[in-house]
Amino acid sequence: MNTDLLQRGKAIKLAVFDVDGVLTDGRLYFLEDGSEFKAFNTLDGQGIKMLMNAGVQTAIISGRKTPVVERRAKNLGIPHLFQGREDKLVVLDGLLEQLGLSYEQVAYLGDDLPDLPVIRRVGLGMAVANAAGFVREHAHGVTLARGGEGAAREFCELILRAQDRLDAANAAYL
Repeated sequence: MNTDLLQRGKAIKLAVFDVDGVLTDGRLYFLEDGSEFKAFNTLDGQGIKMLMNAGVQTAIISGRKTPVVERRAKNLGIPHLFQGREDKLVVLDGLLEQLGLSYEQVAYLGDDLPDLPVIRRVGLGMAVANAAGFVREHAHGVTLARGGEGAAREFCELILRAQDRLDAANAAYL
């Protein structure tokens, strides 16, 4: 495990996720009637719940807007949802002011260029394995898993491990 990532993870109080390409595999599915659907990974959802149970706040900031994401956020209990926002750093500025947190206390998981300003600014900015190459180059770390295939779970477990909470989070299920 990368000691720099673990050190950065110790201070995290807010974990923020992009959606397309991070919580999903990045493919967009449109039906004839114009509606769309997305596939989410249950491992990622459980990781997010484990983070919240450990006291880490969570948020989603997505460039696209769809009822499917609203439903997923509600299902997981993610309290801070921002959709249709390409200006992710501006959104995060407002959220940090509201929560009284600093950038060093934020972890962000993204995959493409609109995520890059946030990845570069926060305390722990990571990219998924299949993120755009330029984004991977500028992230503090890159997950082994691809977006929509357990990358968010890996990210959540890294934060929990850094805060010495992963064993307790897992033990709750024994």
